[in-house]
Amino acid sequence: MKKVASLLAALALGIGIQFNAFADAIAPDALVKSVTDDVITIVRQDKAIQSGDTRKAVELVETKVLPYFDFAHMTRLAVGKDWKQANADQKAVLTNEFKTLLVRTYSNALTQYRNQQIDFKPLKAKPEETDVIVRTEVRQPGAKAVQIDYNLEKQGDNWKVYDVMVAGVSLVTNYRDSFGQEVRSGGIDGLIKSLKDKNKQIDPAVSAKK
Repeated sequence: MKKVASLLAALALGIGIQFNAFADAIAPDALVKSVTDDVITIVRQDKAIQSGDTRKAVELVETKVLPYFDFAHMTRLAVGKDWKQANADQKAVLTNEFKTLLVRTYSNALTQYRNQQIDFKPLKAKPEETDVIVRTEVRQPGAKAVQIDYNLEKQGDNWKVYDVMVAGVSLVTNYRDSFGQEVRSGGIDGLIKSLKDKNKQIDPAVSAKK
């Protein structure tokens, strides 16, 4: 189940590519569909990613996805009430480490993508709304369909993703309990250390660059 959730998360993250590039021209639901098709095409044609080249997947995510996700908002949601305990420097480090964790985790899972089918649901939102949910359903051969909901916020003229729900479970706030435990046992610095350790385990080269 964890592997499936990670794979779906990777698809979710990948769908964020170039969100703001089309913000003025396309509604959020049409935008998600358009970009999803592009992402899937790239992955299907990239033999290196299909063969498990995580670095290639990371490069894809870092160059095309990062500018279109609000990682600061995502980190605040994940840390929850403990966010107010952190000073400005700690918040910056937390955001960077959480971003690194998500990118590396999703990039690893992206290499597992094969031929999932994504169905898009009609957008139930008023034109003036600035916080919307785009609902989709991922169908996999031999498995039950899984619903994925994207939370997007309009910031100026741009739409940015700040959370993804997989089968009703928030991929961001799913970290909140474990983050809370880290803060209770070691404070904000303890949480930062835990995130750095996780990133090192996923990809030792991450720490070497810092």
